[in-house]
Amino acid sequence: MSGCYAILVAAGRGTRLPGEVPKQYRAIGGEPILRRSARAFAAHPAIAGVRVVIHADDRALYDRAVEGLAILPPVEGGATRQESVRNGLESLAELAPDSVMIHDAARPFVAPSSIAAARDALERAAGAIVAIPVYDSLKRASGGTLAAVDRKDLWRAQTPQAFRYAEIRAAHRAAVGRDLSDDAAVAEAAGLALELAPGSEDNFKITTEEDIARAERLLAARPMQPRTGMGFDVHAFGPGDHVWLCGVKLPFERGLVGHSDADVGLHALTDAILGALADGDIGAHFSDRDPRWKGARSEIFLKHAVELVRARGGRVLHLDLTLICEQPRIRPHHGAMVARVADIAGLEANRVSVKATTTEKLGFTGRREGIAGQAVATILLPDA
Repeated sequence: MSGCYAILVAAGRGTRLPGEVPKQYRAIGGEPILRRSARAFAAHPAIAGVRVVIHADDRALYDRAVEGLAILPPVEGGATRQESVRNGLESLAELAPDSVMIHDAARPFVAPSSIAAARDALERAAGAIVAIPVYDSLKRASGGTLAAVDRKDLWRAQTPQAFRYAEIRAAHRAAVGRDLSDDAAVAEAAGLALELAPGSEDNFKITTEEDIARAERLLAARPMQPRTGMGFDVHAFGPGDHVWLCGVKLPFERGLVGHSDADVGLHALTDAILGALADGDIGAHFSDRDPRWKGARSEIFLKHAVELVRARGGRVLHLDLTLICEQPRIRPHHGAMVARVADIAGLEANRVSVKATTTEKLGFTGRREGIAGQAVATILLPDA
């Protein structure tokens, strides 16, 4: 396997931010900080996988924070950040990545453009640092006096910091026992050439209660625009004794034919959300030629689409589905279907509509050859 993998460092205790849980598990905008950070990388096309490095005592917090995200199992960190990163790097060895990005889990607002820029920089250098220039005047205090510091050519380092995998792993192994400030310093100590990639003022590290308040203000102030997408899907009847519709198993004299579980309702809803995102269709994300999705439960697809919306700072407002069939009867299962779709998508039930109709015995559905689903999704996205 190859590609670029992300390591999120989340093993710290965050002593400067008081509270019952470490800061990476604190909520902003109703979601844990770690979840926002992990989702930003999991949803990015340049990232093949995400590994989170956690404290041994935080597994229950971690499991709740990332539930439903398609990321790798976590690995335990060490006594220092440097040791935690090294553990993360070593854990990826069997995946043989080409490159890796190392990111502070407490930076939940990393921009997709920064991830892409850091990845692109690896075509020209062994490593890249997301950073922003220093604009404020700088002073050095010593012996009761202040002296100006020239800010020309000074940059504030952020994360992610991207590296060619083999080289940064070797650099971390060589740095055992040394106390270096960040992964860029580890790379520099090994003689690796680095480039700068554009960061953002929004990509700040949450360290204090003031940072939590700043994050909440940032989320509240983002202008949003509504988007609407449509989805349509069809599956033919075949051998079987049940069908999956909207995540609910309905006993029936036949089954639906498909590469996955052939849940026409969830497929239509997934395509509707992807349409609102202008991000292709379900086949582009879950190919029917990929054996991983053979017989897969379609809730995976809908959850993925919803997470893509959240990764872009948006939210799903409403889902509307119409199932088109002569059989099986939908009405007896209506409540269960609404509840299940709402649970999968993380919505209140009053934001989900499931309806059913027939074609008055016309066409393939009228001949009871299959089921069709038609869906509309309404979402909000930041007005970029």
